[in-house]
Order: sequence, then C-alpha cells, then structure tokens
Amino acid sequence: MAPSIHQATILDLDQLVPLFDGYRQFYGTSSDLALARQFLADRMTRNESVVLLARGDDGATLGFAQLLPSFSSVRAAPIYLLNDLFVVPAARRRGVGTLLMQSAADMARAAGAIRLKLSTAITNVAAQRLYEAMQWTREEDFHVYNISL
Repeated sequence: MAPSIHQATILDLDQLVPLFDGYRQFYGTSSDLALARQFLADRMTRNESVVLLARGDDGATLGFAQLLPSFSSVRAAPIYLLNDLFVVPAARRRGVGTLLMQSAADMARAAGAIRLKLSTAITNVAAQRLYEAMQWTREEDFHVYNISL
C-alpha cells in the first residue's frame, strides 16, 4: 500500500521534529531538536506554512514537505515556495518524495496558487533528478541573490 499524506497539525509536532531536524542536518547544520520544535510550532500556530506529512502503513513517519505562501507581484496571484522536502533515508527511492510533491501541487492548486517554486543545493543531484522527472523546469531567466543579515 502507498504511503498516506495528510496536512500536519500541531498535534503532529512530535513526529515532525525529528524529520525537520534530519532535514537541517542534511544541509549541514548541527542537530537541535528544541530549535526544530520551536521553528515548526511557530510556523504552524501562526499559519505561516503548510506542512504535509507522509506516513507508512504502520504509521511510521517517512517524510515531510513544508510550503510557504507567497505572491507573484507580476501576476498578482498567490504562489507557494516548496521550502523543505525530506524523506528518511530508509524510505528513499520508494515514491515518497514523488507523492509529497504531487500532494504539495494538489494543495497549492486547490488554494488557488498559480505556481510552486523551490530551490535546492547544486550538489543535491538526487533531488534534481526527481524534480526534472516530475516536469519541474530549472529557472533560466533569473539569477537568485542572497545577503546574510
């Protein structure tokens, strides 16, 4: 049976925290469960993000996706940033990431969004293969810049 995806609530926080902490570690930060808990709790209680949670048949958490609402000024319409996508190592290459991304697109579409955006590390080739297999296109028209504050 395929994993199930549902929109997480604050009641799912205990299951989400280790996943989010694993995601942060994947990108080179140190484990900090208290920070992970506070960040997720803040986003969820303030309705600043939508978190989708993947569970296996046995109820085990397999992964999550976190979407942040935003807007396209040019199109004057809502968009979502698929900011975080993480699948536990034991569940990778089993369709969990694909299912999370499809669910994210369905949720955003139902909310009236015109586009989903994401970025990933240049070295994250496995994720890039997934995105391209799902018909996501790499941005060719814009350079992205950041400044640390």
